[in-house]
Amino acid sequence: MEQQRNSSGSSQSPRSPSSQPYLSVSVTDPVKLGNGVQAYISYRVITKTNLPEYQGPEKIVIRRYSDFVWLRDRLFEKYKGIFIPPLPEKSAVEKFRFSAEFIEMRRQALDVFVNRIASHRELQQSEDLRTFLQADEETMERLRFQETGIFKKKPADLMQMFKDVQSKVSDVVLGKEKPVEESNPEYEKLKRYIFELENHLAEAQKHAYRLVKRHRELGQSLSDFGKAAKLLGACEGHALGKAFSELGAKSETLSVKLQKEAQQLLMNFEEPLKDYVRAVQSIKATIGERANAFRQQCELSETVKLKEINLDKLMLTRSDRVGEAEHEYKELKAESEEATRRFETIVRLMNEEIVRFQEQKTQDMGIAFHEFAKGQARLANSIADAWRSLLPKLEACST
Repeated sequence: MEQQRNSSGSSQSPRSPSSQPYLSVSVTDPVKLGNGVQAYISYRVITKTNLPEYQGPEKIVIRRYSDFVWLRDRLFEKYKGIFIPPLPEKSAVEKFRFSAEFIEMRRQALDVFVNRIASHRELQQSEDLRTFLQADEETMERLRFQETGIFKKKPADLMQMFKDVQSKVSDVVLGKEKPVEESNPEYEKLKRYIFELENHLAEAQKHAYRLVKRHRELGQSLSDFGKAAKLLGACEGHALGKAFSELGAKSETLSVKLQKEAQQLLMNFEEPLKDYVRAVQSIKATIGERANAFRQQCELSETVKLKEINLDKLMLTRSDRVGEAEHEYKELKAESEEATRRFETIVRLMNEEIVRFQEQKTQDMGIAFHEFAKGQARLANSIADAWRSLLPKLEACST
């Protein structure tokens, strides 16, 4: 049964004047559909735009997580060199998959994901993005099942591919073949930075998780203590009983504040850190694509040289295979030039993307740490004020 949709979600309605182009997307109203292993969460995706390539100023569609995966995979395949925004991971624990907290965290992460794409200069022009934002559910389902890739290949194809990879790795390990890699100092520096950044972000996120857990545990402890103090106050008389009752009430009030701050800490601090861990992993995937493109370029370049030498020999011997060899040489040379252009495009785009990533990271991390510090200061003041207000009454009881 479909649950009643609520109004949770970002309200990013466009505020720009109608003369300015805009594309704003909101992922809202998560709803559980189906039962058992077939159950999933659907989302209402609202698009507001004045771009002429869209069907109208507003479009509302229903999407599920696998639709977002489809969009991510399509963009990664088509836009080599661009850092494709990451998706939130699936819950590995079944009992948490449909918890209210997990659903809201995923909704928020999906909203960030699609808006990063919509605000990206290159990705916002994607035909796949327009399809994702406008197509009906039946069309999206058909597109998902049409996808081809490693997990759609036949078992025999997969076995052969894994054997090829295993053979390649063995050759490298045994020294039969040396891996082809770029010898670019700036690029090496970038790779070291990305790998170190991932480690540092993961460590910060781990401790942010512990902070959330600590706030929740302290909140629960204060709640339990508050109940005990109120019961103690009920069995005492006069000023002492009243003081105990007020102590219990304050403890319960502070418990609510701690639980609320723990939730804010989770959504505004831990989740942004986790999102950037995923973003760095996306950058590493692009680094992998660049390495593949460089390797292909080098291999084709070497093959062209060998073909050229072979062609020269055939021409010297006036072989009747000259025509065929010349045709193969021209085709291979064109393929090599295309591989070089493809690699150079990836390099150019990555250089632009890393600048954009650094600027966005500085802004997002600044906001996250500012919200963290502000929340901690607010909580500390609330706790100090609450206990301070009790001091006169407790002092009166002790004298």
